[in-house]
Amino acid sequence: MSGKLDLLLKEIREPDKEAMEKAGAHWLNIAKPLKSFGKFEDLIVRIAGIRGEAFFSLRKRALIVMCADNGVVEEGVTQTGQHMTGVVSENFLKGDTSASKLAEYAKVKVFPVDIGVREDIPGLTDPKVKVRSGTGNIAREEAMTREEAERAVLTGIAMAGSLKKKGYDLIATGEMGIGNTTVSSALTAFLLDAEPKSVTGRGAGLSGEGLSRKAAVVKAILKRHSPDKDDPLDIISKMGGLDIAGLTGVFLGGAVYRIPVIIDGFISAAAALLAFRINKLTSEYMLPSHSSKESGEGLIMEALGLSPVIDGGMFTGEGCGALMLIPLLDMVLKVYNEMITFDSLSGGERYRLL
Repeated sequence: MSGKLDLLLKEIREPDKEAMEKAGAHWLNIAKPLKSFGKFEDLIVRIAGIRGEAFFSLRKRALIVMCADNGVVEEGVTQTGQHMTGVVSENFLKGDTSASKLAEYAKVKVFPVDIGVREDIPGLTDPKVKVRSGTGNIAREEAMTREEAERAVLTGIAMAGSLKKKGYDLIATGEMGIGNTTVSSALTAFLLDAEPKSVTGRGAGLSGEGLSRKAAVVKAILKRHSPDKDDPLDIISKMGGLDIAGLTGVFLGGAVYRIPVIIDGFISAAAALLAFRINKLTSEYMLPSHSSKESGEGLIMEALGLSPVIDGGMFTGEGCGALMLIPLLDMVLKVYNEMITFDSLSGGERYRLL
């Protein structure tokens, strides 16, 4: 790690245990069946620890969408052509994507980022942010240089820090990059010592033949590259994606700046796993959202010690699952912040025991 990244990582601390204890005690005092909101109660307690306060609101929230192309598309592992990365990335500017519509409903500000789209996009591309125009084909060459990998990670950390300074309470993660499920499968297989077939899914709708080809490509990627397992930046530079590297930084930034970050699906989870390998405490600052239809995500959640709360069989990407969690959090917070307590009832202790 460079001096700059090392300095930032030293800012990561454990969540506030006292705030978590107070939040847990308050849940037990709310006049409802104990533990009746299940995993949602755990999420509120987790957020309390991240923020360092037992009572809070989540009024200002953002979706960061890392957009980048992946050279491995050349291997025929996708249903659509690489040009779709640029098309959908540009549509984020128009608010014309699935995630944009969900974000509008959930009152979430969308921040699309061209961190590595092959072509420049007017109104989106910023030369100071864009690391390079897509990665190398990781089935045949390294994805990027180590310096580029670190720059992408630092970009994600900086975005989280900027949003924190602007008063944002919550960050959801999303991505747009044709071919990134193949990259995520290779990363997951390598990091978790899993069989390529077990972590390779159909992505955006591959046929059976396409799935077999994709699994074979993932196997070839693992055979070609031998990164240092104890050096996540080396792993990213050899077989990662720029969108995944940027999201890795966002998860690290959540821990550095003490702001909860929602994991979306498989690609977002792969980035979360990389962040966890860089610093184990980052998982304490992550919120799981949904169980992706991609098989590899379940293994990652297990490795992170997290359990998604939505099971809809989705594989939409863009941050859609992460966005769907936010209205649910709003509803649960309404109960947590406003519900009467046992202590406020006459004979409260008696009611608590019933």
